[in-house]
Amino acid sequence: MFSTKFNEALTWATDLHKNQVRKTSNNPYIAHLLWVAGLIIENGGSEEQAIAALLHDSIEDQGVTVEEITRRFSQEVADLVDAVTESYSHPKPEWIERKNLYLDKLRGSSREAVLISLADKLHNARALEEGLYAHGEGMWEQFFKSRKHETYWFYQELMAVYRDKGFEDNWLFIELDRLLQRIFRE
Repeated sequence: MFSTKFNEALTWATDLHKNQVRKTSNNPYIAHLLWVAGLIIENGGSEEQAIAALLHDSIEDQGVTVEEITRRFSQEVADLVDAVTESYSHPKPEWIERKNLYLDKLRGSSREAVLISLADKLHNARALEEGLYAHGEGMWEQFFKSRKHETYWFYQELMAVYRDKGFEDNWLFIELDRLLQRIFRE
């Protein structure tokens, strides 16, 4: 089904993120990338979308360039990764500015790119829920500097973008909505 390009992307993503772990669980970061790629594949995504899912944090977290992704894979993969990249600068802009820029970028992105964002945010929400089970409400202060209300706002804005892009009947959207209700219930 997939070409050797997918294997190359998997190997490269594993190498790029080998020293990175998830905030609340300390799990190797590659697990997140595999989850997102798996969700794309299960949702009927193309090989290019699956590769972009593996590489979706490579620019922001590892300093990879759009040009490098284009050279290694294709312009299509690079465009997808670019569409779901929040920040190119280090240090990153302030949280709220970064999130607003990301939302604006998503609104103008292709449905194929927005699907990667949806899969990414679904897995991030699963990690938030896992963090709440492991650390309780103190998780917000410990790992996110008390951004519970801001995070809720951001997810609500994302849900509006996903709805506008026609994902409201997609199982990823429905599952994300359920998770958000559990995470942010008052």
